[in-house]
Amino acid sequence: MYETRTLQEKIKLLLTILIPILITQIGMYLMNFFDTIMAGQAGPDELAGVAIGSNIWLPVFTGLNGIMMAISPIVAQLKGAKQEKEISSSVKQGIYLSIAAALFIGCVGFWVLDPILSLFTIEAEVRHVAKYYLITLGLGIIPLFVFNLLRSFIDALGQTKISMGVILLTLPTNIVFNYMLIFGKWGAPALGGIGAGLASALTYWVACFIIVLIIHRVHLLRIYGIFANWSPPSLKSWTEQLRIGIPIGFAIFFETSIFATVTFFMTVYDTYTIAAHQAAINFASLVYMMPLSISFALTIAVGYEVGAGRYKAARTYSYLGISLAVGTSVVAGLILYLLDDEVARLYSSNEEVIELTKAFIFYAIFFQLSDGFGAPLQGILRGYKDVNITLMMAFISYWVIGLPSGYLMANFTPLGPFGYWMSLIIGLTAGAVALLFRMLHLQQKKQTHKKCLNENFIP
Repeated sequence: MYETRTLQEKIKLLLTILIPILITQIGMYLMNFFDTIMAGQAGPDELAGVAIGSNIWLPVFTGLNGIMMAISPIVAQLKGAKQEKEISSSVKQGIYLSIAAALFIGCVGFWVLDPILSLFTIEAEVRHVAKYYLITLGLGIIPLFVFNLLRSFIDALGQTKISMGVILLTLPTNIVFNYMLIFGKWGAPALGGIGAGLASALTYWVACFIIVLIIHRVHLLRIYGIFANWSPPSLKSWTEQLRIGIPIGFAIFFETSIFATVTFFMTVYDTYTIAAHQAAINFASLVYMMPLSISFALTIAVGYEVGAGRYKAARTYSYLGISLAVGTSVVAGLILYLLDDEVARLYSSNEEVIELTKAFIFYAIFFQLSDGFGAPLQGILRGYKDVNITLMMAFISYWVIGLPSGYLMANFTPLGPFGYWMSLIIGLTAGAVALLFRMLHLQQKKQTHKKCLNENFIP
């Protein structure tokens, strides 16, 4: 990261940060994408099982990983304020915290997995696949959390190409493991959807090993001494990170859990509907990697400028990111509309599943437009470390406004299962509008505060 003075320089720096993050996010999501596609080719029951498992795992992972994401604005602001000596300690404590979080969720999962699955009205084979998909996936939870913590540290320094390189190395590994373990190739057992979970866990270990090795060997990162002179866990440091991370994590949880809850309500329908719903969500989520990546890039750029007290530059980055995200979401909507049949056939050869998937994709066009507007706003507010109000906005938008309206439309109108997708559109739109007003208020407050400081300054 470095200070920019012109609009052209800001555009160039934002794209320099963004493009590797985008490739990294697409690579990470492609692991789940290939899990779903390859499990679907093993049969509808395997696809439905992976769908249930993924939708239980996703909100848990993203919520807890959101806590780890607190390291990104912390490091970005420390670097912007030229307090780089404090970065090493923050990252080390973040590693401790990520391991503790992984162990915690592993222990909780051991006790609650069966009760949660019993809530779903699903066939026995689908339940079996979902359960053991999650169990095998859990074998990689510690390296996954540590990897994401270290990746957030590297990205916050502006070295986003390094994370990109790690993912490009590990993605082929995931595909090979999937091929071996789902279909039973090269002497491995044919585990179906369960094999997809084990393949992902093994890939997480590979990714963590590579990123640790890079931090230890690359001079730009080694100078921070992340793996030298370890100090014991510090509750004070944990509290600082949790103060920022918990609101981030819960805000993400409230958003992603609404998708999981919609899948839960979908289980009253047949296996074909569940499979089609998962296929459409899976591809729409892949498209979402662009606004999500812009969000991460904005957290870094805005956090750096806020740390340096350059609020006008932070505001310029904000509007650049929002414009880019909305524009790319419009293009993505056109792609989904024009290529819906081709997308649906990636997931299944069953004609009934294909037609249902195409119908769900139509609704996905609209909710990803709302996501394209809301995601960069979340990244901007994280860059300011403004997370508490965002948490409340997420809860109200998704759970008070969105989901209840979807339940009513699904059960009391002819929309049926598509009513739940309307809840996604309503919730995401409400959230985006609320975040916009919060950003405008915060930017005005920061600018007024700086103006008052300048007026009262006596040389």
